[in-house]
Amino acid sequence: MLKDKIEKHLLEVQKPSRYIGGEVGSIIKDKSKVDVRFAFCFPDTYDIGMSHLGMKILYSLTNERENYWCERCFAPGLDFEEIMRANDIPLYALESLDPIKDFDFIGFTMQYELSYTNVLNMLDLAGIPIFAKDRTEELTQIVVAGGPCVCNPEPLADFFDLFILGEGEEVNLELMDLYHEMKQQGAKRIDFLRRAAQIQGIYVPQFYHFSYNEDGTISGVTTTDGAPQTVKKRIIKDMDSVYYPDNFVVPFTEIVHDRVSVEVLRGCIRGCRFCQAGFIYRPFREKSTDTICKETKALCENTGYDEVSLASLSTSDHSDIDPMLTRLIDYTVGERVNLSLPSLRVDNFSESLLNKIKKVRKSGLTFAAEGGTQRLRDVINKNVSEDEIMNTCRIAFEGGYSTVKLYFMMGLPTETDEDIVGIADLAQRIVDLFYSIEDRPKGRGVQVSVSCATFVPKPFTPFQFEPQDTREMIEHKQKLLLDSVKTKKVKVSYHDPNVSMLEVILAKGDRRLCQSIYTAWKKGCKFDSWEEHYKFDKWLEAFAECGIDPSFYANRRFEYDEILPWDHLDYYVTKEFLIRENKTARMSVTTPHCRLKCSACGVSKEIGGPCFAKSKSDI
Repeated sequence: MLKDKIEKHLLEVQKPSRYIGGEVGSIIKDKSKVDVRFAFCFPDTYDIGMSHLGMKILYSLTNERENYWCERCFAPGLDFEEIMRANDIPLYALESLDPIKDFDFIGFTMQYELSYTNVLNMLDLAGIPIFAKDRTEELTQIVVAGGPCVCNPEPLADFFDLFILGEGEEVNLELMDLYHEMKQQGAKRIDFLRRAAQIQGIYVPQFYHFSYNEDGTISGVTTTDGAPQTVKKRIIKDMDSVYYPDNFVVPFTEIVHDRVSVEVLRGCIRGCRFCQAGFIYRPFREKSTDTICKETKALCENTGYDEVSLASLSTSDHSDIDPMLTRLIDYTVGERVNLSLPSLRVDNFSESLLNKIKKVRKSGLTFAAEGGTQRLRDVINKNVSEDEIMNTCRIAFEGGYSTVKLYFMMGLPTETDEDIVGIADLAQRIVDLFYSIEDRPKGRGVQVSVSCATFVPKPFTPFQFEPQDTREMIEHKQKLLLDSVKTKKVKVSYHDPNVSMLEVILAKGDRRLCQSIYTAWKKGCKFDSWEEHYKFDKWLEAFAECGIDPSFYANRRFEYDEILPWDHLDYYVTKEFLIRENKTARMSVTTPHCRLKCSACGVSKEIGGPCFAKSKSDI
């Protein structure tokens, strides 16, 4: 049995509990009573994948159906992969320990571009043909993907049978129902894919064909087999009635986010021009305070966790934030449960909110300023002023905090050296502010941490047209920032620009990149988001061998009238709006957030009504 093979080698690897299953809350079913099996694959380690909220929701939702069985599968660490290959252990699911090649669906959630080679590695470990064209004609081993990265799935198109665009709670079950029906009819793979392509939110790449201009840009996209010209994403309309689990699988080992997560809202009202999530997750929808409190209590009681995190893009934008936190804190304090509040904004941070946070958080506060000058913050539509930043820090310092972390981006459109120096100047003014406050924490010095990520232009944002700074430009700016900091009370960290370069190539690339990804994997590339495993030189070799110029995707401005690799996919935000916002950014003009004024992004027209609710989740 496969179980015996696995157990024989568990003590030879780090964290053996990653590989054996059996955790509290995992769902075991009788295979003889199951009609459709779904392997939910996360293309990274167990520790990271088990922290992913989407997997937890869809795992429980699918398993509510008695005749469907969703099981979990993760990328093995390098030590266990070596053992698997040496001992003929195929990639398997944790619940049954069965090889995933025997499943009906092999589904991947694509959360970040640097996991693409892990997908190929997992398919290879499973014994499943890596290229979709090489798979059997029989209706089995349907390889699917969802998640934020599939808003531009073209660099992965050759490897997947289909992609799921948008939110999965409804469409996943519709897809499995169709499969169950056609499997009973003895249908072939191609017949299933033709029918699946008619479901809103399902993109079958083999039915879409690209042609190219002499300069390498796309000249057109044609469809076959009756596939729609445009594929629209799926959304859930009512967050209060949508399925949410009352129990999670509780790992034996510590994971990255080892706590209960409760989703409080989806979407974002802000419109920051760099933020892909803020646009592809529109419309903005809230859960009611009653629903949030009910789900929090159920999960804490059923899992035994002593920490709960509120999940959203901007928790403090919830229209009922103060009453909601009051009720949650009354419960969590009484039950000795810690409450984590990520995604706080500078412009709606108040003394009242701080007093609530102090009851549940003892560490420093983190805010995203993004730009070092007001001009640049206006370019990116951050809609945060320096006065608001300083006032927030004053509230925090007067409230007993002495540690502040600020997030910035480097390489933003129109950015100059003055904007980089502005980051250091802003950090210095926060240090000076601390020492100007008489009621500051005594006996402690201030610490301002500045974290700078390299800007990556992403699809479905107003900056999708923008080039990324070259490595030389980013290295110049990193050195300038370090030279501009004059105190040890400000600590600076930043990202490797080579990693960000690969990220933008994969984010904005087209179908011609598929062979490069395959070649890079064959050269040993995997776990590319892990610094110790990243092999940038191998990626450059792969691009060269496949005739790909990385600068064509990374460092070239995409024209407004150019056909983009993702233009045939509809995430409800129109290209016309993104062009308008890009032009507005170039004038350093801001756009009000959705609660203040509708910016006509296209979402409200698509859903036939207001794109957010002030106090209810109905749209």
